[in-house]
Amino acid sequence: MKPVLPALPARSEVMQFVRFVIVGCTAAAIHYGCYYLLQLRIDVNLAYTAGYCIALVCNFFLTTYFTFRRQPSARKAVGFGFSHLVNYLLHILLFNTFLFFGVSRELAPVLVLMIAVPTNFLLLHFVFTSKRYDKGNS
Repeated sequence: MKPVLPALPARSEVMQFVRFVIVGCTAAAIHYGCYYLLQLRIDVNLAYTAGYCIALVCNFFLTTYFTFRRQPSARKAVGFGFSHLVNYLLHILLFNTFLFFGVSRELAPVLVLMIAVPTNFLLLHFVFTSKRYDKGNS
């Protein structure tokens, strides 16, 4: 009896994930760059949040057009916003946890991304591939 191997993802799904990683790296670079510059002058949590918000806007359009190859809509924006609210709460919780345990202000955001990025992909994959977000493409 031959062992049953799990099915490999389709090439299109692999490429979608590659595009997600590219967009995620771009958004992370924007987020980290803004955070790093701002944290030199203002509270780290405020700097982290400001960087997140700036990167969020870029991320929405890159994710919509490039990653999932869809048209933006109000429903997608709401779904994207909700997934990023969950993602932001995860970010800020992890960020402050790492700071509490003595991780440097420069390294903490990097560690956060290592955990939050895969989580966010799963949330966004649902938003952009679910039929419910394609209705009323406004």
